[in-house]
Order: sequence, then C-alpha cells, then structure tokens
Amino acid sequence: MSERNIIAIHDAGPRGLALHVPTDPIPPAASTALDRRGRQLHDLRISVTDRCNFRCSYCMPKEVFDKNHRFLPHNQLLSFEEITRIARIFVGLGVRKIRLTGGEPLLRKHIEALVEMLSGLHTPDGEALDLTLTTNGSLLARKAAALRAAGLRRVTVSLDAMDDAIFRRMNDVDFPVADVLAGIDAACAAGLGPIKVNMVVKRGSNDHEILPMVRHFRARYGSAVVLRFIEYMDVGATNGWRMDEVLPSDQVRQCIDSEFPLVALDAAQPGETAQRWAYRDGGGEIGFISSVTQAFCGDCNRIRLSTEGQLYLCLFAGQGHDLRSLLRDSEGAGSARHDDAAISAAIAALWAGRSDRYSELRASLAPSVGPAQRRVEMSYIGG
Repeated sequence: MSERNIIAIHDAGPRGLALHVPTDPIPPAASTALDRRGRQLHDLRISVTDRCNFRCSYCMPKEVFDKNHRFLPHNQLLSFEEITRIARIFVGLGVRKIRLTGGEPLLRKHIEALVEMLSGLHTPDGEALDLTLTTNGSLLARKAAALRAAGLRRVTVSLDAMDDAIFRRMNDVDFPVADVLAGIDAACAAGLGPIKVNMVVKRGSNDHEILPMVRHFRARYGSAVVLRFIEYMDVGATNGWRMDEVLPSDQVRQCIDSEFPLVALDAAQPGETAQRWAYRDGGGEIGFISSVTQAFCGDCNRIRLSTEGQLYLCLFAGQGHDLRSLLRDSEGAGSARHDDAAISAAIAALWAGRSDRYSELRASLAPSVGPAQRRVEMSYIGG
C-alpha cells in the first residue's frame, strides 16, 4: 500500500479520532486486506443505544450512571438508514456476521425495523448474514416474535444468576430473574436459536451460582441453549475492576466437570471468542470466554461501531475513529459527504493498520492513569 493510501488520523477531541478518506481509494479487489497481524475482518458489532435499564456493577454502576448522567441525544445517533448503509459497506469488506448491541438494544425504538433492513443484506455470493442481537432479556418476552419475523436469526441473553435475590442485587434495579427466563422461553418459541446465555462470573459475588445455572439450562433446554461463562473483564474505567475478583475459566470448567463431565470441542469458525465444550453424556454445549487468563487477540476478527458512529478496533480501545463525519454534512442532514467506495477505502485502510492486542499485553501494562489511557465503557460500545 502506498503512502497516499494510508489513513490519516488526528486528535478530534474527547469523543474520537478523525477518519479520513485516502486520496487514492482502495480498489474493491484490495478491500479484503488483512490487518497488521494477519487477521481478516469478519464480525461487525453495532451499538444502537448507550442506554440501559439495568445498572450492573461490572458495566453501568449506579453511582456513575445516575439520574444526572448525560446520555447521547437522539440527533447524534446514527439513523437506521445510516446503520444499514454502513453495514452494507462492511459486508463488501468481508463482514459475514453482524451483532446488535447496546447498552440494551431493545430500548431503541422500532428496533425491529432496523433488523428488517439489515436482514435484507447479503454477501456477494448471495448468502444471508448471521444477524444476531445481545440483550439483558428484560424486554425479550414481548419482542421475540417480532424480532424473528423481522429476520433476526439468533439472540444472546445476559444472565448472571438463577437466585432471584442475587440477580436483583447484581442488576441493581430490582429486576426479577423470572422475567428474563420468560424472555428466553419466548425466544425459544420464536425460533431464535440456538440461544446463547452469557454469565459474567465475578469472584465473591455470583461464583456460587455456576452450578445452579448449569443445572437449570441443561435440564430445561438441553442443546437449545448454549450457556457461556465470561471472565470478569477490565472494560472501561468505572467498574472498579480488580484481578482478584476474576475467577479463571479453568476453575469454572473444573467445577462443572466435577458434576457433569465435559469434553472439548473444536472451534466452529476462526476468531471465536468462546472455547467450546460439551457434556460427555450428550446433554448440550457450554462455552468459556477467557479474555483475561487466556487472551484470544491472535485471531480477533471483530470491529465495533458505536451508536454515534465511532469505529473501535478493540473492545479495550481508548478512542474510536469518527465514521459519522464521512456520512453526514456539517449540519448532520442532507446528502452524504462521501460515496460508498470512498468510505469503504477509509475503513479498509484503518483495518490494514490495526495491531491491537490489549489482552495479550494486559499483565505488562501499567495501571491506567489519566485521560490519555482511558478505555471505552462497555455500556457505550457493547461486549
């Protein structure tokens, strides 16, 4: 790639870095370039809102995200048309999986309309995309059927405990676990499967809920639900993360294996975040996401788009790259500033320069101090 094709980046203020169109647009044949570590772009995660109706301590602690917290105004959010246009450009760059996230994505009004728009996208070979959504499950019971009818293929539900008191304490808004379980039932009935249920394990808070979670989902759903255990991660700067609160996935797996023997499975596709295991007796599959103790940066193929159009190359990034400015004129309305080919070239050049591997370097990094080392919050960019 020539010097003229390298993307130009400069500090554009507190929200992100300016993303410029290369002077020589990259031709379509070169748009599948690998990043600097040989990783191919495959997954696009789109945050559709920075709002959530839960206040989980590891994500949106109530003392930070209180009634005085300023969320993004609606006119700063990408419209459904803008999101769909960006998604179409990313499909041309090799994306085959799109995940809608938040905050809580089901809080975005008329989210079913966006799902329908995205479900109409296809790869150059005519194949449908893997279109998924991650939710806390609070609104899933009333939304599941409409989401499936709009073209959503799968859902992932966050659930951190079976015990109602523990769950209410962890979501910190007194939301009952029964309503989330009802949402999972509705998703199963609607055909949004296989469903994944993610449990963030925080030592001393909910680690004693591991086996109750396994027993419930194994007995009730079998292979229809894949339960996954996530190590408590240092995403953002507001959750007070400490390494001594991380329960390594190996210990979680040993705990489960003592009651329900497990057998390892091969990865289903490159870049999977979860290590796959199955119950030896055929009772279904579980997974372990070990970003802290077993970093998987080496084949990470994900890029993230915030609800206001910032591109993030890593979940642990400090700043994004301003894609919205390439979509809109200076007033935020009217005709687009750049055509699809120019925006595609800008994204391809950004990806080609990517070298992020935070999780591999975590242990060697000094503790974050000051704004220069800040990291994006989970609630803003999704998981």
